[in-house]
Amino acid sequence: MNLQKVISGFFFILAMTLNFGFFYGEMGNAEMHSTYELFAALIISLIATALKIGDKTQIGSVLLASSLVADIQLIVAVIVWTVIEYTSASGMTPYHTATIVSLSGGAFLANITSVILYIGETLKSKR
Repeated sequence: MNLQKVISGFFFILAMTLNFGFFYGEMGNAEMHSTYELFAALIISLIATALKIGDKTQIGSVLLASSLVADIQLIVAVIVWTVIEYTSASGMTPYHTATIVSLSGGAFLANITSVILYIGETLKSKR
């Protein structure tokens, strides 16, 4: 068993599941989406990205690209949430919540792509 692959796979899948946990729920209802879960999804996604940096294969490049897409979308979602919370007089509206959840949904799709590619690479290396 390759410990590096276990750790990488753990963080790839954890990033995806945390992102799904934030994404799942009513789109415009801010009470169904935890700020802590969004922050945790961002931190774990950044760790997963860092684990992908050393891979010099073609699939490693695609894995890194998909991870960077997820990171950017989660960073923008966190920034939007922070700006709304601290600058908006009306507070969080369903429109704002939907924007944040949509960004998280895009990151979730990037994470799914990353996990599928990771599983495919793992299956290919066993042959």
